[in-house]
Amino acid sequence: MPVPVTISVNGRAVSDTVEPRVTLVDFLRDRLGLTGTHVGCEQGVCGACSVLLDGVPVRSCLLFAVQAGNRSVTTVEGLDDAILLDAFEETHAMQCGYCTPGMLIAARGLLSDTPDPSEDDIREAISGTLCRCTGYVQIVEAIALAATRLRQDERHG
Repeated sequence: MPVPVTISVNGRAVSDTVEPRVTLVDFLRDRLGLTGTHVGCEQGVCGACSVLLDGVPVRSCLLFAVQAGNRSVTTVEGLDDAILLDAFEETHAMQCGYCTPGMLIAARGLLSDTPDPSEDDIREAISGTLCRCTGYVQIVEAIALAATRLRQDERHG
């Protein structure tokens, strides 16, 4: 039996009725058309479906849409972070791009809490998102570059 749910998605309140078994990733992709959140393993292992839930990276394939009710969800489409996106582009941190949304979400979660992360901090933050193309080196470089630029931006902004 469908139940009503209201979720703030990328800063916009969305109200709908959903079956209790509908996952958050399916709600985002199928109901809202936010296909930047990728479906990978559907078991919470690969990280491709990561979103920010109240600012914290989570696997949207492991949550039901109703669990996100009255909470804030940010998808990769909602990341308003030119510095992070530019750093990924400049360091060639994207190959096939399948893991990129999950990596960007993990990076945003880390940089929100840790403005000056060590390489170990970065590797730990992205450890739950699988990438088969890059070997992670460029992704780590991108996040470190973004962290440096964000700190510089805060000092001059």
